[in-house]
Amino acid sequence: MELKDKLVSAFMALENQVDLDHPVHDIRSAAIKVFENQGFPTKKEEAWKYTSLKALEKIDFSIFPRESAPLEYKEVKQYFLQEMDTYKIVFVDGVFSSYLSETTHQGIDVCLMSAALTKDMYKPVIEAYFNKIASVDENLTALNTAFSKEGAFIHIPKNTQAMKPIEIIHFASGASADMMLQPRNLVVVEENSEVQIMERHQSLSTNAVFTNAVTEIYADKSAMVDFYKVQNDLHTASLVDNTYIDQRDRSIVKVHTFSFGGKLTRNNLNFYQNGERIDSTMKGVTIIGDGQLVDHHTLVHHRQPNCESHQDYKGIYDGNSTGVFNGKIVVDRLAQKTNAFQQNNNLLIADKASINTKPQLEIFADDVKCSHGCTIGQIDQEAMFYLQSRGIGQKEAQALLMYAFANNVLESVRIPELKKRINALIAMKLGVNLGFEL
Repeated sequence: MELKDKLVSAFMALENQVDLDHPVHDIRSAAIKVFENQGFPTKKEEAWKYTSLKALEKIDFSIFPRESAPLEYKEVKQYFLQEMDTYKIVFVDGVFSSYLSETTHQGIDVCLMSAALTKDMYKPVIEAYFNKIASVDENLTALNTAFSKEGAFIHIPKNTQAMKPIEIIHFASGASADMMLQPRNLVVVEENSEVQIMERHQSLSTNAVFTNAVTEIYADKSAMVDFYKVQNDLHTASLVDNTYIDQRDRSIVKVHTFSFGGKLTRNNLNFYQNGERIDSTMKGVTIIGDGQLVDHHTLVHHRQPNCESHQDYKGIYDGNSTGVFNGKIVVDRLAQKTNAFQQNNNLLIADKASINTKPQLEIFADDVKCSHGCTIGQIDQEAMFYLQSRGIGQKEAQALLMYAFANNVLESVRIPELKKRINALIAMKLGVNLGFEL
């Protein structure tokens, strides 16, 4: 049975387990019809012309894992930010792990999507925000919506600052056979509130894992949201990450994406500016090698005047790896005084590495500052010669230049412990220990 048919059949089984009178049921039913009609995206679609899911469609994934291995903290300690105190929402094979988690309802809600979808106390938030900005026509977002059952639910009320960062971690234990996971996250940050969130998907075995994740983020007036994605999974794991962000007046949202691992990683990041004096920031660092593919698709839709957006993505590609960057900025006629910046810089350090980059601007306003650009190159040999003439080894000199290449992305990471962790991951990917931090 093809994966598409298996998923449609699995949805019928899911219907027997859920409340058919719940308002979310109608949303799920409509979503599975979209996926059933469209199926998985193919390379014939412009947005997917460089990224194929055919290999994943041939794998007999378990849709509802029957087994989940109990994990001890010491087994997964390395994947947490141990150096600081955080709230934690942890899932093992798609099932919430209360043992590894630290949730809260003290002033803010850091808990489960399953609870938010079923308990009356969360009904106003669910009705107001759930599935309101996620694209109803996007194949994999519709698939996730159809199976939306579990994930992270984060609600920061008005005039509240989350006192600790929040970690969302999904572990695939390997207890089940090849597995497909579909987590659904909802983050609502009300007026004049602030939160920092880190998200990670991590396989603990070499079993194939296909994660199709959707996150909706709402930033109300003067809200501040920092969202960090750490993607350093095993080569047997694939991830499609769809993130949708709705911003209101004077809000600031920053999303940093660090892509180092995984066989196939596709990041769809969509910002919708529905107010004035909004600031949207997207930054990313990609360092991959043999057989890996990372595909970044970004959209910033400027709908109101006096707003800014900043995109800066750096890629370092080794072996026969493939990178894709497709960044799109849309400026509506009403969005005068917009300041939009987009940059994508790439280093190819192997002959078989490749990058496909496509910056796009669609501007319908006349009083704007919009710029975009991309570069594709190799290590500067004059800079290499200079460093080596100062007694620095070839490998260390190359790593130093690549560190400097990625530096301005790391500068805006506001959590020192996370910045230190990312520096260590970059050093590991480059295979050196430089003995300093950026």
